[in-house]
Amino acid sequence: MKKLWDKNSSINEFVEAFTAGNDPVLDLELAPWDIIGSIAHVAMLAETNLISVEEKDKLIKELKSLYRLAADGKLIIDPAVEDIHSQVENELTKMLGDTGKKIHTARSRNDQIILDIRLYAREKLTIIREEVLQLFNLLIQLSEKYHNILMPGYTHFQVAMPSSFGLWFSSFAESLADDMILLNSAYRVVNQNPLGTAAGYGSSLPVNREMTTHLLGFDDMVYNSIYAQVGRGKTEKMISVAMASVASTLSLLAMDAVLFMGQNFGFLSLPDAFTTGSSIMPHKKNPDAFELIRAYGNKIQALPNEIQMIGTNLPSGYHRDKQILKESLFPAFNSLQKCLRMTMLLLGNIKVNPNILDDERYRYIFSVEEVNELVKKGIPFREAYRRVAGDIEKGKYVPERKATYTHEGSIGNPGNPGIRRKMEQIAAEINPQIATEAMNRLLTA
Repeated sequence: MKKLWDKNSSINEFVEAFTAGNDPVLDLELAPWDIIGSIAHVAMLAETNLISVEEKDKLIKELKSLYRLAADGKLIIDPAVEDIHSQVENELTKMLGDTGKKIHTARSRNDQIILDIRLYAREKLTIIREEVLQLFNLLIQLSEKYHNILMPGYTHFQVAMPSSFGLWFSSFAESLADDMILLNSAYRVVNQNPLGTAAGYGSSLPVNREMTTHLLGFDDMVYNSIYAQVGRGKTEKMISVAMASVASTLSLLAMDAVLFMGQNFGFLSLPDAFTTGSSIMPHKKNPDAFELIRAYGNKIQALPNEIQMIGTNLPSGYHRDKQILKESLFPAFNSLQKCLRMTMLLLGNIKVNPNILDDERYRYIFSVEEVNELVKKGIPFREAYRRVAGDIEKGKYVPERKATYTHEGSIGNPGNPGIRRKMEQIAAEINPQIATEAMNRLLTA
């Protein structure tokens, strides 16, 4: 089967396989978006009289059939074909002859793949944003539920001051609010239309880029055709930074959970169905799922550097180096989604130990409370500190074992209303429904 760039000369089979790489597999994830982009492109070609209305109708009819196959996972890429762009064009040519070949008018695989990745990433970011919101809401619920249950707080891995599960759960909720800022930024970068920039230098044909921008539900377009190409790699890096931020939150939560489930802590537990056993130790209930969230989270945090290095020092224009960006980015989307869903599942079944601070090992955790009580009586802080330190050294320290913090962001007041308001405002800055409705119109018109 001929390649789109075939000039009737042969190519070494090993070179051919090496340059195609994993595209025949990875491009199946892009198939629905490649077809939707082609529908918008065909509509524009007819509007600018580059094809006839009759040709447009035939092409769109067949493209919708191919979309249904792709959406159902039934569209395959022939082993002799390089990528999804070639597969779609070959299918249209088989069905419509020369009319099918016109699909590539005023377009290059260069702007086609950038478009596909942006549409794909826009959808993935929409899903991740929604799942981050779901996890956020669960964390706020858990914070409210365990608002009054105290736990040790640590500095330098040493018992420090009283904390609470309300404060602990809420800390990850607010972290997700900051993560959402980066997800929004990535979404804004992705939500710009590169279609029509062709190989990176535009087209002498009268394309209407405003039309495809509107049809595909983009907020704006990438205006400069060179930047459309140079932006590949930079765009993926921005996406990866946002994903790494979410992964950092999940990894830290998982690390805490693994520690807190250990017998030396005993703060948290999971039902047996959510732990694994040992092949030699009958008593083991291992938090493997949290450990894998930690590992995947750390792997995703390395992604921005990996993507950065693939494109380091490339000059302007398209280079085949950029092809392997998909090998880094696509699996990371799927890993982050799995981690978000698993974190939701585990936290939805987590159990909290309500009597942690009854243990004598935590008696010194209230030392700051004793200092503050003396301060309230007018004793300077440094003098109060020395008195309590002296009582501890002499064995006279007898804590009251209570903590009454009331300021925002404390164990008595985690600040959940403010955190929720913050997240709601940040999340409302992006409206993915605009893109969703545009996609639906293209498929149903």
